[in-house]
Parts: sequence; C-alpha cells; structure tokens
Amino acid sequence: MKLPRRGFLRLAAGIVAMPAVSRVASAQTYPAKPITMNVPFAPGGSTDVIGRILAERMKVTLGQPVIVENVTGAGGTIGVTRAVRAAPDGYTISLGQNGSHVITGATYGNLSYDLLNDFEPVSLLVISPFVITSKKDVPATDLKGLIAYLKANPGRTVGNAGMGSITHVAGLVFQSVTQTKLQFVPYRGTGPAMQDLVAGQIDMMIGDPITGMPQVRAGMLKIYGVASDTRLPSAPEVPTVDEGGLPNYHISLWHGLWVPKGTPQPIIAKLHEAVLDALADPATRAKLAQAGQEVFPRERQNPDALRSLQKAEIEKWWPLIKASGFKVE
Repeated sequence: MKLPRRGFLRLAAGIVAMPAVSRVASAQTYPAKPITMNVPFAPGGSTDVIGRILAERMKVTLGQPVIVENVTGAGGTIGVTRAVRAAPDGYTISLGQNGSHVITGATYGNLSYDLLNDFEPVSLLVISPFVITSKKDVPATDLKGLIAYLKANPGRTVGNAGMGSITHVAGLVFQSVTQTKLQFVPYRGTGPAMQDLVAGQIDMMIGDPITGMPQVRAGMLKIYGVASDTRLPSAPEVPTVDEGGLPNYHISLWHGLWVPKGTPQPIIAKLHEAVLDALADPATRAKLAQAGQEVFPRERQNPDALRSLQKAEIEKWWPLIKASGFKVE
C-alpha cells in the first residue's frame, strides 16, 4: 500500500515524538518501582552512611524504596561511571562528593565522562571538615607533636579512599605543608581504611568525622585536629588545625545528589522534593548531626547551588592538582 506523502510525514513525526511522549508519561507516574542510589565507595564510609540516612527518609516522600548500591574502586570513578551510563529515567541517582565529582577530574586523565556536562544536579546536601587521626600507638599527643614525630620517622603510612580521591589529595597537601615524607595506602573507601587504622595496620588517616569520631570516642584512635578554622559542633573538645599550629590547612567534604544527563525535569523536581523533605526532617537532621555533618541552608538545597559549587571547586582544585604534576596512571 502506498502511503500519501502527507500521511507519511505525519507518521514519521509521530514516530519521532514517541520517545518524548514516553518520557512525559514516565515522569507522570514516577516513581513506579524502587530507586537505586549509586554510592561509589565502600560500606561504612561517609558517603555510604549519608546515603543510607537519606535513603531511609526519601522513600517516605517518593513512596518507593531507595536502595543503596556500593560500586567501589579507583577513587570513586568506577561507581560514577556506572551511574553516568544508567538510563536517564530517575531510577539511578548518583550520590557523590567533591572527591568523586570534582577531584577525580584532575587526578584521573582518562575519565570516560564529563563531570559537569554528563550529569544533572539535584541538590546540595551536607558538608563537614576533615579530622586528623592516628592509631593509638603513635606517641604524639597534639598536632605539633604529630608533625615532629612524622618528620623524625619518614615513611609513616596514611590510609585513603583510593588513589586520586580527596582523602589522598588531603594527605598529599598535608605532606607538602608539613614537609614530611609519608607513604599513602589506597582502599576502596574510608570504611575499610578505618578498619585497618583501628587494627594498627596503618599509622594515620585524614578523613571525615563519620568514620573517625566514633573510634576516637571509643578510645581506639587519637585525634589531633579539625581541618577548619572552626571546631566541630559535634566534637567541640577537638581543636582546629589553626589552634594546633597548622593554620589554613582547611579541607572539607561536601556531598550532593546527581542524575544522568537527559533525566526529565519533572523527575528531577520529584527527587529534589524528596531531598528537601529529608533534610527538613528533625530525625534525619539529628542523625546527620551525630555523624558530624552540617546540612546546607535550605536556600542552597537546589540544583543551581550544587552546580555552582561544583564548578567553583573545579576551578579551585584542578589547576593546583595539574600544576603539581600528580596523576593516577
């Protein structure tokens, strides 16, 4: 049967429009099944703990379970690669931080994705400064004493969340400003690194308070300072690095939520609503505060604020890392 030209054009236009119509219909019924929260680090680390706290509350707003999936290795890049390749339908969301979604863009030269252009931002979440900890056997009792010990004993081991991760970069910066010589030991996240630190298999860590502070309070580790100019509200007894004699060594870990590029805006809006509800929930905020996390102000809990901070951090860190010549091969 020969189709008239006008009818053929209408049919062709309809076929072309089908994916868009399908996306609109999907957005209207979203979510119709469980959502996977991609976490690019091992269980027990900061990103994993934050993800599980948020997932528990987000399911209330979304009406579907939010399942945390840990995809680990290579400073978070393996997990982020899986997230960016997922269908842009809202059923895979990417929980990350300035390590996985900023630092690795400079420390890894062969990424298969563009951190700014291959994701859509959903919201900023929380932020917390790093803390400097060591195993109990280290004889130093304060930050100046720790630096003196490291200078007198070169080659002390420092655990991190993987080569090229923000905890690795934090260690490199610490080594530079203290003029010490350290040996860096990569793990698949701060959780496994912390296990080895408690066991005495490595000497120290510079990382988030989520993994460090419970061990400090249990008497399993020593702590020397908060990498900020203000003390942690959840641990006001711990001095800042400025107070301890290492001024301006300020490094924080912030977290955000992204989805693959091309995710429909109505779906992003529903996810954003679930984030806002979670971060406003008193029980969720209490859990995050207990973990040493500060929730960003509500006016910054949005896609634009996340994109702006990510871009500003890229402009800050990438030139410094590239100028140092450091790169993960």
